[in-house]
Amino acid sequence: MCAASVFIIDEHDSVRQALAQRLSRAGALEVIGHTGDVGDVVGHITKIAPDIVLVEIKRSDGMGLEILRQIAALPDAPKLVVLTSYPTGWEEKAARRAGASSYLLKDIDSEELIRHISNLL
Repeated sequence: MCAASVFIIDEHDSVRQALAQRLSRAGALEVIGHTGDVGDVVGHITKIAPDIVLVEIKRSDGMGLEILRQIAALPDAPKLVVLTSYPTGWEEKAARRAGASSYLLKDIDSEELIRHISNLL
């Protein structure tokens, strides 16, 4: 079985690195990259074609929902999973309208997150 590929977008280096380590331990997932910069992330995602993109949409630059929309509009768009520390009902609705398949808390158990991602594929 081929590992599902995952790309992570989060402003915080420590969060990205910890999440990448958690997911890399799972044989069914391969973290193929991560960034905090959304400058050319759509072009990068187009080139590497991940199966799943994990996105934190609460960004200091206010680009979280917009980056979801841009990625969701790609031909053969990856599944988009929003990971957040502070959930709100309005944000979840906005994220789903923007193209997110899921809206989860960042403190989700690693095995549960992996199971959730696997169910999206």
